[in-house]
Amino acid sequence: MKTDKAGLSIRTKSNLTGWSFILIAVVMIATFYFYPMAQALILSFKTGTGSNLTFTGWDNYIRLLSDKTFLTALTNTFIYLIVQVPIMIILALFISVLLNDSKLKFRGFFRTAIFLPCVTSLVAYSVVFKYLFAADGLVNSLLMSLSIIGEPIQWITHPFWAKITIIIAITWRWTGYNMIFYLSALQNIDSSIYEAARIDGASSFKQFTKITIPMLKPIILFTSITSTIGTLQLFDEVMNITKGGPGNATLSISQYIYNLSFKYTADFGYAATVSYSIVVIIVLLSILQFKVAGDKK
Repeated sequence: MKTDKAGLSIRTKSNLTGWSFILIAVVMIATFYFYPMAQALILSFKTGTGSNLTFTGWDNYIRLLSDKTFLTALTNTFIYLIVQVPIMIILALFISVLLNDSKLKFRGFFRTAIFLPCVTSLVAYSVVFKYLFAADGLVNSLLMSLSIIGEPIQWITHPFWAKITIIIAITWRWTGYNMIFYLSALQNIDSSIYEAARIDGASSFKQFTKITIPMLKPIILFTSITSTIGTLQLFDEVMNITKGGPGNATLSISQYIYNLSFKYTADFGYAATVSYSIVVIIVLLSILQFKVAGDKK
């Protein structure tokens, strides 16, 4: 084995060089990601106000199971998840197939227009939605002018319609984000596969269900998991459009964590416990999605 003047083998020297390149990144990730996660886990076993915390074991987790506000926030978040994520995934998939058609004019414009919402400011677009869906806002004015409704819908102040407003806002913002993944994957599918299917007499719907969907399965799984994680961490839209109201009807888990930390009497220990409930839910749902998708890797 060849060695240099310091007595190190070429392979060892190559490995040391490689590790030196990633060392800074590893230290930064460990410092700013894993260390805070470990500290938050330790914090979740403590109780107190502000910095006056004492170790109380599993008390916070027991409290979690009987906390009506947490259960309300959990229910609301799962409603967003169950309703919004499937709609967004299906819509993004449908739009990506349409915009992948080489015969469609102005494809670049449409792709940009649909993708733009996900790069806009969260606060700015939330404020715009709040005004659009106000009782005297543009949405009600348009619906009334078309005689679809007889009186303004209370989009922000009614418990049911407030949830619908949040779902519309999230769908509008993130559909284009998922569409980009599907477009990229569609462009990697060999066009000869579709040509062979057309020669065999397969309809467009048959091609979509038998070729497109199976070929996009890994991407659909990826976007489903990332959308699930994003919805479980929902904060900005709820905070800026409805502020969790009316009467906690739109309160999300992330907003409840914020309230526990900064709005109510600061209880960082219990806030950390609620935070880790999201971690557990995300892990369980991710495993479930892998199982449903049949992905063994």
